[in-house]
Amino acid sequence: MQKTVKEIAELIDGKIEGEEELVITGISGIKEALEGDITFVANPKYLPLVGKTRASAIITSFDLARTVPKTFIRTHNPSLAFAKLISLLRPQELTHPKGIHPTVILAKSAKLGKNISIGAYSVIEEDVSIGDNTVIYPHTYIGKQTKIGKDCLIYSHVSIRERISIGDRVIIHSGTVIGSDGFGYVTVDGIHHKIPQMGIVEIGDDVEIGANVTIDRARFEKTLIGSGTKIDNLVQIAHNVVIGENSIIVAQVGISGSTVIGKNVTLAGQVGVVGHISIGDGAVVAAQSGVSKSIPAFTTVWGYPAKPMETAKRINACIQNLPRLYKHVEEIKRKIEELERRI
Repeated sequence: MQKTVKEIAELIDGKIEGEEELVITGISGIKEALEGDITFVANPKYLPLVGKTRASAIITSFDLARTVPKTFIRTHNPSLAFAKLISLLRPQELTHPKGIHPTVILAKSAKLGKNISIGAYSVIEEDVSIGDNTVIYPHTYIGKQTKIGKDCLIYSHVSIRERISIGDRVIIHSGTVIGSDGFGYVTVDGIHHKIPQMGIVEIGDDVEIGANVTIDRARFEKTLIGSGTKIDNLVQIAHNVVIGENSIIVAQVGISGSTVIGKNVTLAGQVGVVGHISIGDGAVVAAQSGVSKSIPAFTTVWGYPAKPMETAKRINACIQNLPRLYKHVEEIKRKIEELERRI
């Protein structure tokens, strides 16, 4: 690539502070950047690197002071602007499969839209409906009566069971299973009897699901993933879970059955959530937390069991002081014993 700072600012709707005609020849992270590169700073923890980076220009926010003699392009959202710039100047060169491979097993009753691509050895069962421009990679299974929307991208070794509903522009990464049976049993005389799982999974528009995710079908009605929600790798979502729109579910999260999660919720890595509770809109659950009770909207929690962040921090600070406190108690105990001997 070769663009002036002025041209880049026009692409991302940014405001320039510095040399407009400076020529940029590369894009890189702030640590790896070389002279001629453009980089970005969005996270405050990387601010010390602004004075150390070799990048010639930096995309940043309006509130970062210009303390170094570099060219800045200021935007309201540096991360989004940088992502847009990469997409425009370094588009992905990934070539998706074209057409329907001759090894595909395709039921006669399946309904395919225009410009569909289905990779080798995939199986499309009876009464499946697939929307225009959807791409399905090799070794994918799609069960009976499943509906898949337009412009979806389904990578290899994905299993989508029967009667599943998937919206438009959904991305599903390799190894994911959607619509597996919910984990339900009745125990009688020490024997576990399986409870039939008769419901479905419904996935909204613009959802992205990472690799090796499992989303269980509901017992009766539906497990629901709201539009715009993004799910990282290795996540387990149990039967009858409802996740609202635009939520973020990070890697290795486990959500137990019948839990309702609101809109714009963030569950950070390795969070565990018990069943039959609710997490309100805009709530944030910090990494490795165990959620055992419902969480109000717009609350940040942390710990096991999860507590409001400030409370959890105070408890953690006390725990860190336990060795010193123990030593202090032992010293007091020794002094008391000495006094008792003297008496």
